[in-house]
Amino acid sequence: MKEEKQREKFSGSLGFILACVGAAIGLGNVWLFPYRLGQCGGAAFLIPYFIFVFVLGVAGVVMEMAFGRANGTGSMTGIKKAFKEKGIKGRKIVSSIPTLGLGAIFLFYAIVVGWVLKYFVISITGEIGTINPAEYFNSFAGSPETIIWHGTAVILTLIVILLGVTKGIEKINKIIMPCLFMIFILLAARSLTLDGASSGVMYLLKPRWELLLNIQTWVMALGQAFFTVSLTGCALVTYGSYTDKEVDLVSAAMQTAIFDTLAALLAAFIIIPAAFAYGLDPAAGPSLLFITVPSIFQAMPMGTMLSALFFLGIIFASISSCIVMMEGPVEALMSETKLNRRKGAILIAIISFILAIPMDLSMDLFGSFSDFITIVVTPLGSLIVAITYFWILNPKDALMEINIGAKKPLGRYYIPLVKYGYTFITVIVIILGVMYGGIG
Repeated sequence: MKEEKQREKFSGSLGFILACVGAAIGLGNVWLFPYRLGQCGGAAFLIPYFIFVFVLGVAGVVMEMAFGRANGTGSMTGIKKAFKEKGIKGRKIVSSIPTLGLGAIFLFYAIVVGWVLKYFVISITGEIGTINPAEYFNSFAGSPETIIWHGTAVILTLIVILLGVTKGIEKINKIIMPCLFMIFILLAARSLTLDGASSGVMYLLKPRWELLLNIQTWVMALGQAFFTVSLTGCALVTYGSYTDKEVDLVSAAMQTAIFDTLAALLAAFIIIPAAFAYGLDPAAGPSLLFITVPSIFQAMPMGTMLSALFFLGIIFASISSCIVMMEGPVEALMSETKLNRRKGAILIAIISFILAIPMDLSMDLFGSFSDFITIVVTPLGSLIVAITYFWILNPKDALMEINIGAKKPLGRYYIPLVKYGYTFITVIVIILGVMYGGIG
């Protein structure tokens, strides 16, 4: 009881929702979403994407939020408790997977955030206007110089975590999330006014129905929808554990999905029309962010200033995701060892930074490690929470927890949707990820 009373909480619904939106909006919205749109044929991709993100995505988001709120802990302690209650063995190993998976994402994600910080600085100095984007990125990524920027990303994240849930996580998201959308709207407006941008707009908005018959369109839409809302079995569970019973989780989950999708669409309307305006490939792949985008700003009037604004927005998006990636392991460490926030956060930051240094120096290691974690471990973490909550524990109790505080409660249909639909689809996500070498 003493532990529960002392547990930090979000100050209200707004802080909780913005934190969850911040967790969901990340590099995938900017790095992968425009690329997927270009690769899978523009608006044809949006049809299955909307179906998956607003049915399975929201179902998974509200499930993870509710699991955290019901237990008042992160996923590691919550899963252990459920396994112990039902006399199931292996709880120490199984319960650690979602948390370790989220922590492992932070290892390589912080490296990429370091790249973004570097590109923001060279935009501020004007250097970005003089470089050869492809040569510059290929010489920078995988070099010792990235260690400094990677360390900077870890330190920035650590500062927020040290400030706590209300003064740190909630407060920073209340600032950077509105700023992020204002920056994206401004840049999208500028991109849409470029000569030739209309071709990019048509590419985004005109459905090419024949691509709906292409299985890859549906597979990539499923992957993007699953991963974009931060379904890890730990991140949203942790944030859910910091919220009160009065919070409408159903509404919070829907708003998380809506704002995450809006951010991704804005990023697409920044990048794709500009890519068409300057004759660049809108389906350039992950290099879109660090090679194609700098090329766009080099050709654009006032490009240096706009580049700085763009990468500032990406910093806001990526740091907000880094925060929950560190907070999940920190919460678990505090719950399991009784360390305070300061000691736990510093320990996690140091370990994460040291373990990731080999990936700073090897792009091959970076690629293989990030692929394994995102393809297998991340969806496995969400699957474990779903099975724990809807198979091991009573799914009726789960639905009751979800509907506490909900203005529009979910019906009984939600139980089979998660128990059978979501768990089955999550297994499919893992299988397809292995087959395709990654779908999210």
